[in-house]
Amino acid sequence: MCKLNSLEKNLPQKNLRVKCKIWIETDNGVVFGGGRLALFQAIMECGSINQAAAKLGMSYRAAWGKITATEKHLGIKLVERHIGGVKSGSELTAEAKKIMEAYLQFKKEAEEAVNRLFHQYFDNL
Repeated sequence: MCKLNSLEKNLPQKNLRVKCKIWIETDNGVVFGGGRLALFQAIMECGSINQAAAKLGMSYRAAWGKITATEKHLGIKLVERHIGGVKSGSELTAEAKKIMEAYLQFKKEAEEAVNRLFHQYFDNL
């Protein structure tokens, strides 16, 4: 019996699935990924970096560090902070919303491609 036949008998095909994480980085670190997306979505929902950070179980400093690092890598403003007054809080810029939309679409298409390849290579085992 060859090893492939042994493998075929041992693979629980109904339970096999592929998982992948997609993020964008430079040589200096992460620019955008699932964590940044969650942070930006929480800022949109809460209208506050502090509240968004608390919701995600991180410190304000960690959240602000991720925002500023991403802004630095991309060279664009992503979050507008409004201190005091009626409009106190934070909101995403139009550029941040475009990045979020592009990332979500890219991630969806990348996962679809990975799933196609997974089935191409593993369905016949």
